[in-house]
Amino acid sequence: MEQLHTKVPPDLAGYRLDKILAILFPSYSRTRLQKWIRDGQVLVDNKPVRGKDKLIGGEEIKLIAHHDENITWQAQNLPLDLLYEDEDVLVINKPAGLVVHPGTGNQDNTLVNSLLHHIPELKKLPRAGIVHRLDKHTSGVLVVARSLPAHTYLVSQLQKHRFKREYNAIVVGVLISGGTIDAPIGRHPIHRTKMAIVEKGKPAITHYRISKRYRHHTLLRVQLETGRTHQIRVHFAYKRYPIIGDPVYGSRLKIPPASSDLFKETLRTFSRQALHATTLGFEHPNGKWIEHTVPIPDDMKNLLAVLEQDKNEHI
Repeated sequence: MEQLHTKVPPDLAGYRLDKILAILFPSYSRTRLQKWIRDGQVLVDNKPVRGKDKLIGGEEIKLIAHHDENITWQAQNLPLDLLYEDEDVLVINKPAGLVVHPGTGNQDNTLVNSLLHHIPELKKLPRAGIVHRLDKHTSGVLVVARSLPAHTYLVSQLQKHRFKREYNAIVVGVLISGGTIDAPIGRHPIHRTKMAIVEKGKPAITHYRISKRYRHHTLLRVQLETGRTHQIRVHFAYKRYPIIGDPVYGSRLKIPPASSDLFKETLRTFSRQALHATTLGFEHPNGKWIEHTVPIPDDMKNLLAVLEQDKNEHI
């Protein structure tokens, strides 16, 4: 059991309590939050209220969170590439292959395990302060909150689409121009572990522009307006330009004609989606804008070098 304290921000004035909790505590399911409300484990200005009650903003919320999972997240002394740290936030460069938080099949050796070793008090926060995620095989920059007020503030900014999130992606196929993909995303109707473009899914908008074209591939600069699960991967697969190496949404490997042995081997052995979160910008809880950019990692640099060599060989 843990007690979480926060204040209702002014921009959520007029919202129902259950809606406010879903926004402020996105790591907990709506079902669980509603149960805690019914059980009197949510107090507003030290009084129990109903989930449908609307708040005026500024109220103090106390959430008594009972965790009934049999999962205990352990601190582990693992490498942590810190880009920025203060009393409110951490900015981290996550390598490809690192799972963000423990779950089925990944109970340890995750980013959260490393964070708990670096800052033990994060165990008091939802998801150890994780505000947003990157897929296991996506590399790049992300932010972690160090306090509940900071977590609440950053989640609110994220909900309002005020984060700047830019990615580098290498896709199969040669795009003619940049553009925007506006297609709703939800659970795949058959394969429930996958996401898909579905009519009644959540709104999802991805902007992209071309950085460089190769013989059969394109390097893109992608900017997220929304942040749905697997959004970039799903959107470009939907447009028939899947990301190189994507094991879930990618197409069957196709080797272009007249390819060198090096080119063939590089494509065959690139073992993760070629997607990197390059830039993250956000408003710090103190009101200051913070922005960090991390370079493309070595595996993607090598892939780009081979694509460039292939292009030059066929001029």
